Amino acid sequence: MIEEVTLAGGVVLRLATERDAEAIQAACVRNRDHLKRWEPRRAEEFYTLAGQSERLKSALGQYAEGRTVPWVLADGDRVVGRVTLNNIVRGPWLSADLGYWIDAEYTGRGLTTEAAREVCRIADQEVGLHRIAAGTLLDNAASQRVLGKVGFEPYGVAPRYLEIDGRWQDHRLFQCILNDRPATL
Repeated sequence: MIEEVTLAGGVVLRLATERDAEAIQAACVRNRDHLKRWEPRRAEEFYTLAGQSERLKSALGQYAEGRTVPWVLADGDRVVGRVTLNNIVRGPWLSADLGYWIDAEYTGRGLTTEAAREVCRIADQEVGLHRIAAGTLLDNAASQRVLGKVGFEPYGVAPRYLEIDGRWQDHRLFQCILNDRPATL
């Protein structure tokens, strides 16, 4: 079982649960403008409790299958961020993709860096991965600083990589090699 980790200011990094749907929905509504520049365009359903409940149920199903690890950053009962390991691949690759966001009121506190560092540790020690990849928009200097502080290295640029804020945008690609253990068969 993946443990809960307390970060700066008492914010907790913990696995998401179905009970988090309402707090996640409130966080998404509260941060809609803050995150717009960095995310895909969202249908109105995304900002509803039903929409977030369905997304969370899907993520937890993928977690049960070993394909995703969904965390929340919680300040008491309030969700103030998300961190997710997506697209977990086993076998000789042992890799996943990292995604994250932080509430507008919590930026600049080092929480994203702390959370990403803990997720890398957990991915290595508990999930058994070799590598984590991440991508940022070319001008997302804050996210690139987070990745650099945690040990991610840039390895390329992917043209028109993701549709973000309504258009296909280039991304700088990063990876963090967690260990050099042999893959188990």
